[in-house]
Amino acid sequence: MLYSIAHFIKDKIPFVWGIIDLINSFLFSLRYGRKLARVTSNLNISRESKGGVRVKAIPMSEVPTSEMVSFFDNQPEVAYKYFRPHGFDAKSIERMQRNKSFISYVFHDEENGKIVGYFFLRSFFMGKAYRGRMVDYSYQSKGLATLGNQLMNEIGFGIGLDIYETVSRKNIASYRSSISASKMKVVKEMDNDEVLLEVVRENPPASTEGAT
Repeated sequence: MLYSIAHFIKDKIPFVWGIIDLINSFLFSLRYGRKLARVTSNLNISRESKGGVRVKAIPMSEVPTSEMVSFFDNQPEVAYKYFRPHGFDAKSIERMQRNKSFISYVFHDEENGKIVGYFFLRSFFMGKAYRGRMVDYSYQSKGLATLGNQLMNEIGFGIGLDIYETVSRKNIASYRSSISASKMKVVKEMDNDEVLLEVVRENPPASTEGAT
């Protein structure tokens, strides 16, 4: 329900969505800000994919906006067939970088410093988050999508969020990367061959309500 309502407002009433986004960012920071800081401070930043690519995970807020624009500009048009979480111009990216509820990271190839992956949780203060990702076209099939999904799971579950994801059944590569990093449960069959999935916690944590 939340996913459908959010997408309707975002697509049909963008001005209202902008206001909701600001309020959600503020409330999310109040509820999860300290937990998020604690979890991210303990992350293993340097990681290696099964394909042998060593990367450094960096918050998107710390990456120059121009580098993010360049990353998105360099992807082929086919990469956007199923991926439209926000605008990819400088203004839109800056807005995402400021949004406290939009938890986003990039992977830098440790060998050449190139941005090779983008991963995020669009989160809501009531405790839900929606996972998304994009891997550079020249680095696909190297295990980076799975590595990014694992990173988002660590952060999201670490602060107590329920994580969801929408995947098109036609987007086979994305679906495979989702299930390779996570145990998934089908929540709802949607229009246009899309399915809403919930990422299942393998070991549900004890309640963190009231923790500081």
